[in-house]
Amino acid sequence: MNNPKQSTDRRSFLKSAAGLGATGALGSVVPASVLARNPSLQSPDPAKGHVFLSEPYLQYTGPGSMTVMWIANLPSYSWVEYGENESLGKKAHSVTDGLIDAYNRINKITLNGLKPGTTYQYRVYSKEITEFKPYKLTYGTTIDSGLLSFTTPNEQADTVSCLVLNDVHDRPDTITHLLSLKGNDPFDFVFLNGDLFDYQTNEQQLIDHLLVPCSAGFAREKPFLFVRGNHETRGKYRGEIHQYFTNPQNKHYYSYTWGPVHFTVIDTGEDKPDTEPVYAGIVDFDAYREEQARWVDQVMQSTAYKKAKFRVVFMHIPTHHHNNWHGPMHCQKLFTPLFNKHKVDLCISGHTHRYGVHEPVAGQHNYPIIIGGGSRDGSRTLIKLKADRKDLNLSMLLDDGKEVGRYHLTAKR
Repeated sequence: MNNPKQSTDRRSFLKSAAGLGATGALGSVVPASVLARNPSLQSPDPAKGHVFLSEPYLQYTGPGSMTVMWIANLPSYSWVEYGENESLGKKAHSVTDGLIDAYNRINKITLNGLKPGTTYQYRVYSKEITEFKPYKLTYGTTIDSGLLSFTTPNEQADTVSCLVLNDVHDRPDTITHLLSLKGNDPFDFVFLNGDLFDYQTNEQQLIDHLLVPCSAGFAREKPFLFVRGNHETRGKYRGEIHQYFTNPQNKHYYSYTWGPVHFTVIDTGEDKPDTEPVYAGIVDFDAYREEQARWVDQVMQSTAYKKAKFRVVFMHIPTHHHNNWHGPMHCQKLFTPLFNKHKVDLCISGHTHRYGVHEPVAGQHNYPIIIGGGSRDGSRTLIKLKADRKDLNLSMLLDDGKEVGRYHLTAKR
């Protein structure tokens, strides 16, 4: 037999829960620590009305696709309209387990089934959700980006070109300045090779110091790919950074083939021992690097890797020519034998803040190591890489435009 008091209490609870609002009441039942770890639940500056906090920025996730990301200040339902001309005609939104992703601010929508080497027009929309009750959803203002465009990559193309930045360390003007040095040479994507920040503080830092200069400079039309440096693993917002980027295989380490080049991307973790007091016992990078070493060995036995004309590795901490701290030495121990065994053609890194072009050294690393510069004026570098099916050329420019490094490879396979 039901207990009348329990039934009354349950009805009272359900009535109370159903009446909770979307904002103020949420804070009364959800701990502040949970809100801090879920930026999609927060609404920065609602007094501004419904606005975009970042312009759309493109992320490359794999053949036949392009991912469009942007941030709104209010929880919304968002989508992308796109097509091969200004009439657009197609619509995409993000779906998880049958539910369209909505009542969120950080948007990550992948357009699939795209034709290679084709220009698409697109426009992003966010429709504010002012009330989200179990059986009633109320919309508010809809905002849009205006018409933008991108050209899809042709992974089977005969050429590929990219720009590489590293160790920006919270200086957005560095991104703007270095991009201005690229000249008229075309590029397919930008690779951000770690330490774009000093440490992770909040969403606004990500927007102001990275997304704004990238979107203004290229990212509305060309994608960027990102790998963490050791500084991206620090600070209270370190665990949220993944929400603002997406990579092939949806991990911090990944691989992809573009034209004649197979790229392997390694997340090198921290540079000090896991037991270092400053980490307070909440990191485990030794095991994480060992996990990646097993993965690298598998990737480098794949058909895509073996067939590629060139094999390039991106990793923030280099395997050699470093400071001999624990993290770099662990990378050297784990990855150098694999790179030698599987005949890597080129490794591009940062971290040391000392730019340089390092030739192969017999008995150590059988592959050249290119290390980009640091964050200070006079040491900042832009790396330009271009490859076809016969040659790979790399040029490294100092922030005054002077070329301070060059490397050429001829295809061996």
